[in-house]
Amino acid sequence: MKTLILGLGNPILGDDGVGWVVADKIRAVLSDPKSGIADPQVVEVDTASLGGLSLMERLTDAERVILVDAIFTSKKPVGTVSKFTLSELPDLSAGHSASAHDTSLRNALNVGRSMDIPLPEDENVFIVAIEAKNVYDFSQELSPAVAEAVPQAVKAVIDLIN
Repeated sequence: MKTLILGLGNPILGDDGVGWVVADKIRAVLSDPKSGIADPQVVEVDTASLGGLSLMERLTDAERVILVDAIFTSKKPVGTVSKFTLSELPDLSAGHSASAHDTSLRNALNVGRSMDIPLPEDENVFIVAIEAKNVYDFSQELSPAVAEAVPQAVKAVIDLIN
């Protein structure tokens, strides 16, 4: 099954860059032939600062996707790592996107599927989310709690690959 691991966020906005940091660590693990974790022909690792329709386009031809991103719920301690599928995530932006030219990922995937674009099903889109707080501060550094969560997030992604 062709798998895309995509670290999301903005690497110059503090904790929002954690998806990129995790993706870099995963890339290093997968490039080590001794790891024996995944075939590079089947698993691709990338980073992006995308959402909605642009993110949907990036997921084209992937059968399974693992998105790694910061999340801000205020319901869990900063640094908490959570795993869930897109189908388990409420579509909070449905109907009220910040832009008339964009939409939620779930809506974008549904539109793409209706146009016969080869996209993964919602239950094959996994999200590894790291609870963050400082996602608007200009910085290339993660806060200590988020930085400490990176190895746990890497392990969560590796578990999903396997």
